[in-house]
Amino acid sequence: MANPVCKVLLTKAPLKAPEDDVDPATSLRTSLAAGAVVDFWGIVRGTESGREIDGIEYETHQEMAEHQLKLIAQQMVEKFALERVIIHHRIGFIVAGAASLFMRVASRHRAEAFRASRWAMNELKKKVPIWKRPKYKIHNHATSEGKLDRAAKAALVSRG
Repeated sequence: MANPVCKVLLTKAPLKAPEDDVDPATSLRTSLAAGAVVDFWGIVRGTESGREIDGIEYETHQEMAEHQLKLIAQQMVEKFALERVIIHHRIGFIVAGAASLFMRVASRHRAEAFRASRWAMNELKKKVPIWKRPKYKIHNHATSEGKLDRAAKAALVSRG
């Protein structure tokens, strides 16, 4: 059963915030009861475990992940009396600096929107089967003999 208040998406495409969802000038605005809208963007950092990365490969069990995202969105609406929840997560390779997650939470008041956003991120990390594998940058660490030094060898091994 579709829930028009909750929208979830797993995609390989770059993420964009839905513009018509919060513009009070459009008839597509979800709810006039919402007095607060919080947008959260999860961005791939340039480092992972203290090492520079090119990006992160996100893998998932698609059906299970979509199911868990829907459950979390529905629980958010019930637990925090929300007007709207949108959760979009990218899968595949995402370069450092690009968005891997977009979440929009609309509620009557800002406190609920912020609390719901924090709660959802914690639940997402615990329950949604999305795994990340960083792609570490390989720097030219050749020694004078043309051999790779220890750090370069470790980086090559970690790339799998």
